Amino acid sequence: MHIDFKNLNINNLSSQTDFEYKLKNFLEEWFSNGETVKVQTSGSTGIPKVFEIEKKKMINSAVMTCDFLGLKEGNKALLCLPVDYISGKMMVVRSIQRKLKLIVTEPSLKPTEYLDQEVDFCAMTPLQVENSLDKLHLIKNLIIGGAAVSENLKEKILNTELLSRTSNRIFETYGMSETLSHIALKQIIPKPEEYFTAFENVSITTDERGCLEIWAPNVNAEVLKTNDLVEIKNGKQFKFLGRIDNVINSGGAKIFPETLEALVKKEIPNEAVFLGIEDDRLGQKLILIIEGEESADLSEKVLKIPFEKSFHKPKEVIFTEKIPRTPNGKVNRIELHKIITQS
Repeated sequence: MHIDFKNLNINNLSSQTDFEYKLKNFLEEWFSNGETVKVQTSGSTGIPKVFEIEKKKMINSAVMTCDFLGLKEGNKALLCLPVDYISGKMMVVRSIQRKLKLIVTEPSLKPTEYLDQEVDFCAMTPLQVENSLDKLHLIKNLIIGGAAVSENLKEKILNTELLSRTSNRIFETYGMSETLSHIALKQIIPKPEEYFTAFENVSITTDERGCLEIWAPNVNAEVLKTNDLVEIKNGKQFKFLGRIDNVINSGGAKIFPETLEALVKKEIPNEAVFLGIEDDRLGQKLILIIEGEESADLSEKVLKIPFEKSFHKPKEVIFTEKIPRTPNGKVNRIELHKIITQS
């Protein structure tokens, strides 16, 4: 399906798949007289929920992204994310707001499999990018969200030969359903950055726990309190350390699993997740779960990882065929914890 938002006629859109049917339903909801649309959360950090968002705030969010990336009327965009969630809905709203030509493809782990032309803009999850490395040179502006971009994936992106010959830009995003997609970006290509930079009209601070607080009046009427531990620099940039509800307390030491996962993923290509499992002596025992078949090579690489502290080294390494994920690709730590403790 191709949609030119400069000359849109919803009645002429033919829905041949379930995804296209959902897209058409969203467009009808968007152009209805209602002032809000329904959005579903991913459920990666709790029970999935549905809430309503004002259309004007979604437009404000779309303008911030389009202006930052310099998107213009008639530019081409690729939609390959589910429209059940804010990420897919916002891709559509950006296309409406800037009158883009939208190429619609069924959400999958290989979204660029049939892409044979250049596009100006696309949003993907890390897993989708992992399976699209050979086509990244066709995307002028790519934003990656839904989950953290691993160090291993960053290396693969940086080493993509075709990409090095282009002027493409790739960013990691920071955001959530409550911020209407992202409110900050961190560049991967052409110049890798360590800190996220917040958009204009977005203010950031930390609370007494060290967690990020966001004041983005254009998209949310209240100060948004997150559970994300961060380090703020220059009042406008921040480094993500981990979620406070994922912090592992082992023997009195607080451990940020996301920080350790980034270190492990520099050394191995597999998905890796640190969990704290209840332990009588330590309170929580630090374990590492690696997705894939156990091998002597992988085990040896894990043993050689230069962890900063001795208590950062996992007490146990478990290999599993598949790590559970939410529908939009995030690691489901709650479900993984259940699987590991029950087995």
